[in-house]
Amino acid sequence: MSHVTPALYATLAEIVPELHVHCVEPWCVIGSAAALLAGADVSVADVDLLVSRADADTLMTLWAERRESVYEPAGAERFRSHFARFRFPGLPVEVMGGLELDQGDGWKPVKARRLTLAGLNGLAVPVPSLDDQIRILESFGREKDVQRAKALRALASSPLRGED
Repeated sequence: MSHVTPALYATLAEIVPELHVHCVEPWCVIGSAAALLAGADVSVADVDLLVSRADADTLMTLWAERRESVYEPAGAERFRSHFARFRFPGLPVEVMGGLELDQGDGWKPVKARRLTLAGLNGLAVPVPSLDDQIRILESFGREKDVQRAKALRALASSPLRGED
């Protein structure tokens, strides 16, 4: 995938094999990195991982030396999770264990209903299906997420698009 930056590739090449080994429950990349892997024209500043709370604990232990102890994620009033941010060569990695979203009607889990695998030089990177990515990004409601969802919608309506 020529649109994947060297920084994103370096990060994924290091973390994806570890995630396949150490995560017990299904996990996936979400946010801008997932949208880019699906083919959307978006910029990527970090890699967001949607994992279970238990797998987040495992990763926090595994990557303890890489943890950014002073980082506070934005949007605490709308998002909550077992969260940690880690420094990796390339891009930071944000782990969201048991991510929940409050859209004004109480906390609800953020789930990918259907995962697909994005192939990247031999790496199998789980990402939500295009429809799930759009649904998740739109539910977040932030301008940057709405723009990513728009880019995915354009991709989804492209006559060149194959099946998800």
